[in-house]
Amino acid sequence: MIGVSESAGTAAGPTPGFVEWVFPAEPGSVRAARCLVRQALEDWGLSALGDVTELLVSELVTNALRYASGPIGLRMYARRETGVPRSVLMVEVSDPLDDPPHARTASPEDESGRGLELIARAALRWGTRRGRAGKTVWFELPLPG
Repeated sequence: MIGVSESAGTAAGPTPGFVEWVFPAEPGSVRAARCLVRQALEDWGLSALGDVTELLVSELVTNALRYASGPIGLRMYARRETGVPRSVLMVEVSDPLDDPPHARTASPEDESGRGLELIARAALRWGTRRGRAGKTVWFELPLPG
């Protein structure tokens, strides 16, 4: 892990703070990302979101690792959903590759190609945006309560 920045929630209960990590482009980064995400969610009282968040982060970090050659960024924080009285858990994975990911239809025999479909089905919303150097793929999950 290259760097980390964390701030805790300020209210009692499931109020996430902000965490940000940067990982090297190496296979152990996927496991490290999953473990850190699970721990942050437990610290914030959001263990119920652990399995799905871990799975989706694993997919995005694996994709970044497969296609990009530089550091992989991961940020997680709460964001108020515009127009509705609820908050979401926002998760962002960044890499230095400019090309956005492309969803594809995997056949039953394919061993890969289902990650973006999984994200699209499990998340409230997801998308990509370009940055100064590379791109960010993000997804939102509803916060309980």
